[in-house]
Amino acid sequence: MSPTLYWQKSTFSDGGEGNTCVEIATSPGTLHLRESDTPNTQLTTTTAPLAHLIRGVKAGAVRTTA
Repeated sequence: MSPTLYWQKSTFSDGGEGNTCVEIATSPGTLHLRESDTPNTQLTTTTAPLAHLIRGVKAGAVRTTA
């Protein structure tokens, strides 16, 4: 049985309302990410790779697109 996920919206996502939000939920050992306009599509990862990606974006080592 899958655990119930409690989704939180990013404070940087279009004021937190509507369908342009990034959401995150946690379960034991796993982080779940999704966009609110496609809630059935989820990306899963652990904290270490996500932290590495965030550090790289902040340092300018990872290019992002808008």
